Amino acid sequence: MAALLEVSNLHAAYGLTRVLHGISFVMQEGSITTLLGANGAGKTTTLRALCQMVKTEGEIRFCGARIDRRATEDIVRLRIAHVPDGRGTFVNLTTEENLRLGAYARKDKDRAGVDADLERIYDYFPRLKERRAQQAGTLSGGEQQMLAVSRALMLRPKLMLLDEPSFGLAPLIVKELFGILRTVNAKEKVSMLVVEQNAAMALELADHAYLIETGRVVLSGSADAIRRDDNVRRSYLGY
Repeated sequence: MAALLEVSNLHAAYGLTRVLHGISFVMQEGSITTLLGANGAGKTTTLRALCQMVKTEGEIRFCGARIDRRATEDIVRLRIAHVPDGRGTFVNLTTEENLRLGAYARKDKDRAGVDADLERIYDYFPRLKERRAQQAGTLSGGEQQMLAVSRALMLRPKLMLLDEPSFGLAPLIVKELFGILRTVNAKEKVSMLVVEQNAAMALELADHAYLIETGRVVLSGSADAIRRDDNVRRSYLGY
């Protein structure tokens, strides 16, 4: 597989507070990669740095071209979709209005194409179709997370950045959501970079994993190899 995303010596800071200290990693096209680590390790900041939402130094290449000097809105137009922690739902809009906003940055905004994509999304998330006219702020937590993922899919992304998709959700909802993510990756070849506190679920979903501690990559390998690592098992998997 070809490299889709290449990150080299990436530093990031909030004002004078440095969070990332020279992170480097590579994502293959069509893969699912997970970033593991404790709270405060720099996982969320890594996703924000890729979108140029924080001050960065270093090199980020997407499809071979540098994007670390581009504006956040230009990065979205490259079909990099960010599903932030906290979901980012527009609570006063309906479910379907939220979804249509996801197509806003697409070059092809023809109504027929957007309508077809809506039906495709509703096939993955039939619960959202039932609630298409419902105000998004009245959806359950699980439904809002499904809406956030669906809105990102309306961009027709090449790469999805998912920040804590399981946070605050019941185990059955997490299992359902991760199953859909796996299906989208397999059927549509959407690459995914997943930040996730639930290390066991993340390693089950992903092909490759990077472990981050205090803003540095300290371990990397296939998800299977990371799962078998004794230190990872004790520290993050609880057995």
